[in-house]
Amino acid sequence: MSTPEGQSRGALRETAVIIVVALVLSTLVRAFLFQAFWIPSGSMENTLLPDDRVLVSKIATRGGDVQRGQIIVFKDPSDWLGGDFTTPNPLVKAVRTALAFVGLAASPSDRDLVKRVIGVGGDRVRCCDAQGRVSVNGTPLDEASYLFPGDAPSDEPFDVTVPPGQLWVMGDHRSASGDSRFHRDDPGGPFVPVTSVVGRSMVVAWPITRWRTLPVPATFATVPPASSTPEPSTPATSTPTPSTSTPSTSGR
Repeated sequence: MSTPEGQSRGALRETAVIIVVALVLSTLVRAFLFQAFWIPSGSMENTLLPDDRVLVSKIATRGGDVQRGQIIVFKDPSDWLGGDFTTPNPLVKAVRTALAFVGLAASPSDRDLVKRVIGVGGDRVRCCDAQGRVSVNGTPLDEASYLFPGDAPSDEPFDVTVPPGQLWVMGDHRSASGDSRFHRDDPGGPFVPVTSVVGRSMVVAWPITRWRTLPVPATFATVPPASSTPEPSTPATSTPTPSTSTPSTSGR
């Protein structure tokens, strides 16, 4: 017959086993399936707001399957952040570290960014056409459904061809996003390697009042493959529509 002391030790062992198994499963889920990420800035407003938590699928982009229009989380390709983004508050940092350990948040030391994919390998991405729009492979994008109200598609013109295995990314809050446009003169270039992609943002999971899925906007379905792109007869020379927001190169 077991004693109360023995029963207590047995209960503690069972609890410890349950905790270990839960941590192992959580770690495996984080490593191979899904992970939660915290949004630190307004570079993707109003699609994603500061302090939103998004659920990122690592399965969706496994094998380099990254598509135009997807919102992706990726490792800083060539020091885009340029500084320390960890919180100075030790309590907040400790909480985030604990959540990261069980797979419910990104590590406070992670240098990850979140942007929307505009062009993939082989695409020609340009701005701006006569109506001030971004075009991909000669097809203008209708960005009204996700572009930050009052922002122009771009505050400066550009014309790039995305190399194979690379991505051209932009924030939805164009005047507050340090995206591919602002890194064209960097030694590492403006493109994001597909190998740097952590995963695709699928759902705004927190706060509950912000819960929503993050589908690919319909406009990207109209973009033809790069191989079938007709060359434009005249170069884009128009001036982008002025933005009502204050320009900034900061933000993830």
